[in-house]
Amino acid sequence: MELIKNLKIVNELGLHARAAARVVELTGQYRSKLFFKKGDHEVDGSSILSILTLACPRGSEIQARIVGEDAEELMEKLGELFQKRFDEIK
Repeated sequence: MELIKNLKIVNELGLHARAAARVVELTGQYRSKLFFKKGDHEVDGSSILSILTLACPRGSEIQARIVGEDAEELMEKLGELFQKRFDEIK
C-alpha cells in the first residue's frame, strides 16, 4: 500500500533536529517506509540528517509518502504529530 499526504509545518521552529528525531522515533515503530518530498528533493523519513536537508521552516509544506503494510496507521500518527507541533510548547 502507498499513501501520500501533504503536511504543513506549523511549529515555530520548523522541522528542526528535535522535531526530526520525533519523526524518526515514530517511523521506527512501523514496518512501512516513510519518505518526505519538498520540491524535487525526496528523502528517507527514517534519517534525521536526511530530513534536515529539506530545510523546512515554519509555514513550509512537504509531502509525506508512506509505503508498506501499516501505512495507514503510520500516516495517521504522523499527521497527529505534525498537528500537535511535535509536542513543542510554541
